[in-house]
Amino acid sequence: MINLLLQNPLSFVIFAILLLVVVSIHEFSHALSADRLGDPTPRLAGRLTLNPLSHLDPIGTLLFLLAGFGWGKPVPFDPFNLHHPKKDAAIISFAGPLSNLVMAIIASLILRFLIFSPAISISFLVSDLFVSFIRLNILLAIFNLIPVHPLDGFKVVAGLLPEKYYHDWLELERYGIIFLMLLIFPFFGSSPIFTVMRPVMQFFLSFLIPSQLGGLI
Repeated sequence: MINLLLQNPLSFVIFAILLLVVVSIHEFSHALSADRLGDPTPRLAGRLTLNPLSHLDPIGTLLFLLAGFGWGKPVPFDPFNLHHPKKDAAIISFAGPLSNLVMAIIASLILRFLIFSPAISISFLVSDLFVSFIRLNILLAIFNLIPVHPLDGFKVVAGLLPEKYYHDWLELERYGIIFLMLLIFPFFGSSPIFTVMRPVMQFFLSFLIPSQLGGLI
């Protein structure tokens, strides 16, 4: 992404704006779901807002700029305020990636309407903007569903595990950042995590981006 800043500053600014929108809605969805499930912690922490400044994580944002993927500041919640801590924690964690999938689907439907509407002429810039928005949402959803702490997938998996494995799984939380850095580190020119994510992204994008714009996937 740093190369994009040097080669095309306008595209970098557009990407940064899209990133702010996507990350803010992602983190807000975590906060909203926790609030609806009875935990006021995110509201008291000032996270029940769409203000990007409340949701940007320094390391996650830096990774977005350097590697093209990352995460927002984790939304705090107190399991003791939840009626079903194990299940509700998984719901709260899944709410963020789900919001990205919903945004990608909505953007895809709007894009298809603009393309196939005979009364509307859509420019390459507008179509590229929609495609970038869809790609960024799918990227964030898939990346955050990887079951490694501090990503959302870790607690989603925890909520799905039988009780006898639940606490053993939570013990792995302390090693999460180490696992994540090993997955991100570009061994032999490509990071293992992106090697896994690439075909999954292509699968979703093949459905969400109209065939007329296949070259932008």
